[in-house]
Amino acid sequence: MRRFVRLLRILFIAVRFGLDEFALAGNPTGWLARSLRPLARYRRLEEARGVRLRRALETLGPIFVKFGQVLSTRRDLLPVDIADELAKLQDQVPPFSPEQALAQIEIAFGRPASKVFEAFDPQAVASASIAQVHFAVLPGGTEAAVKILRPGMLPVIVRDLELLDSGALLVERLWADGRRLKPREVVGEFAKHLNDELDLMREAASASQLRRNFAGSPLLAVPEVYWDYCTPTVMTMQRMHGTPVSQVEKLRAQGVDIAQLARSGVEIFFTQVFRDGFFHADMHPGNIFVSPTGQYVALDFGIMGTLTDRDKSYLATNFLAFFRRDYKRVALAHLEAGWVPPATRVDELEAAIRTVCEPIFDRPLKEIKFGLVLLRLFQTSRRFGVEIQPQLVLLQKTLLNIEGLGRELNPDLDLWKTAQPYLERWMNEQLGWRGFAHAVKTEAPQWATLLPQLPRLAHRYLAEDRLGALEITLGALQAQERRRNRLLAWMTVAILGLLAWQLLALFIH
Repeated sequence: MRRFVRLLRILFIAVRFGLDEFALAGNPTGWLARSLRPLARYRRLEEARGVRLRRALETLGPIFVKFGQVLSTRRDLLPVDIADELAKLQDQVPPFSPEQALAQIEIAFGRPASKVFEAFDPQAVASASIAQVHFAVLPGGTEAAVKILRPGMLPVIVRDLELLDSGALLVERLWADGRRLKPREVVGEFAKHLNDELDLMREAASASQLRRNFAGSPLLAVPEVYWDYCTPTVMTMQRMHGTPVSQVEKLRAQGVDIAQLARSGVEIFFTQVFRDGFFHADMHPGNIFVSPTGQYVALDFGIMGTLTDRDKSYLATNFLAFFRRDYKRVALAHLEAGWVPPATRVDELEAAIRTVCEPIFDRPLKEIKFGLVLLRLFQTSRRFGVEIQPQLVLLQKTLLNIEGLGRELNPDLDLWKTAQPYLERWMNEQLGWRGFAHAVKTEAPQWATLLPQLPRLAHRYLAEDRLGALEITLGALQAQERRRNRLLAWMTVAILGLLAWQLLALFIH
C-alpha cells in the first residue's frame, strides 16, 4: 500500500509540473492522455519545460535528482534548454537551512559547531541530493570543507528503492527482455551504492584510498581527510581551490590547455579502472574542479566503483580489440566471459558488432551520435541474448559521464586514439615480463612460507596408506609410484620457482 501511495504521489507531481507533455508528445490523444486529463487543473505551466523538469526531480527526492544528474551530462541526447537546467542539479539543489546544518553538527559531535571548529560558515557553498558543503576553519587555522548529510534522508530513499524494486520486478515478468537485462540486480547494485552514500565515514575512507592511489600525480588532486572531525553524518576534509570544469572559457582565460585537459580526463579514467580497479563513479562536472596548472581536483566520493582482476582483464581485452577494430576478438571475449549463450555463432556476433561500431571510428566526438550507437548496441545485445553485468553498471554510468565531459571540453577529441596507447601499455604490463615479475613478487611470500613445510607434508602424504600395505596390489603400487613422481615434480617446480624469484629480485634491484 505504501508503494502504491508513493507511486500516486510521483504521478501527481509529474502532472503538476506538466511532465506528461514529455510522455505524451508522440501520442497526445491516446488512452493515457485521456486518463490524465482530469488532473490538468493542477498543472503549473508558467515556467519553461526545463525548469519544470528540474523542479519536479528536486521535489521527488534524491534518487530522481541522481537520475537528472546523469541526464545532464548527455548534451548530445538532450535539447540545450533541458540540459542547462538539469546541470543545476549537480551542485545547485536547494540547501537545507543553516539552523538544520548547525543542529546536525551538534548531533554528530555532541557539542555546538563553535566548540568543534575555530570558525564555521552556516551558509552552504554547494548543495546536492544527498548532502551539502560548508566552509570551516579547524583549530590551528587549517581551512576545511565540511560535508553534512541531509536530515531525514533514509526513509525517503528506502521508499523510492522499494518502488524501483517493484518496477524492476514488473519489468522482469512482463517484458520479454526483462530477465536478460537483470533489472532487479541493477536496482540492487544501485541501492548498495546509494546506501553507501548515506555513511560519510565510508565516503571519507574512499577519498583517502583515492588520494593514496594518486599520491604525487600531476593529473589528479584529492583532498586530505581530517579523521578527527568525521562521523557517519559529517565529513571534514581539506578545502580545495580551483575552477569548476564546466567553466571552459574561464579556464581558457587562466591559460589551461583545454585539449590536454580532455586527454588527461581520459587517462585518469583508465588509470583508475585498469591500474587500481577502484574508480570515481560520479564524475559529473559539479564534482570536479581544475587548478590553474590544469590538474583535476576531485571533490565528491560518495559513489565509488570496484572491479575484480577478472573484470579488468575482460574489459581491457574488449576495449583494446575494439580500438584495433578486431571485432572477432570482441565477440570471442564475450563468449569466454559467459556474457552470451555458449551456442552463439562467433561470426554472426562479429558481423553485428562491426556493423554498429565501424561507422564511429576516425571521427571526433562532435560527429558521433552516441544515442543512435547505444540504441543499435542495445538491439544487437537483445538479438544475441547478451546478459547485463550488474557489477559493471557503475562503470557504464561513469563512461557516459566521461564522454559527456570530454564532449563539453573538446568536441574534437579523438577518444579512441587517446585511450588506445594507455590500454596497450597496461596490457603489456599485465601480460608481459613486467606482469610476470609482479605476479612472482606477489606470490613469493606464500611460497617462502610453504617451502619449509614440504618435507613434513610429503612424508605424511606418502605414509597415509601404510596400514593396508600387506594388501597392496600391483595397480596400487603403480598408482603410489605415480603419486610420488608427481609430488617430486611439484616440489622441484616450487623450489625452482623460489630460486627464480630470488634471481628476479636481484635483477630488479
